[in-house]
Amino acid sequence: MSRSVPEWIGKTDDTPVPPHVRLRVFDRFKGICGICTVKIRAKRWTCDHRVALCNGGENRESNLWPIHEACDRSVKTPADVALRAANDKVRMRHLGIKKRKRRPMPGSRDSGIKMKIGGGWERR
Repeated sequence: MSRSVPEWIGKTDDTPVPPHVRLRVFDRFKGICGICTVKIRAKRWTCDHRVALCNGGENRESNLWPIHEACDRSVKTPADVALRAANDKVRMRHLGIKKRKRRPMPGSRDSGIKMKIGGGWERR
């Protein structure tokens, strides 16, 4: 019977994963990559967060899994960035924040110029 070890929880989001926790995560997944499900044989693997920290994940042992560095670069990180961008786009739409698509038409409310009926203009 093995003894139970308390789960590691990082003090901040920037706290690196200690080596003994990396070993426990590797053993828990039996050395299999969490993305491509291929046995990790090389020394190039990373202990990655399942739910990325920027997407609301926690810096704790239960949120970690081993993946190849190539899988991290080609699959996981671009997916995390795309999810973050989609979430930010929805939040900005709900908050009424709009991105300016192009230069405003002269004389419109978005421009810095106020056109007068008599033909002149002034700054807003």
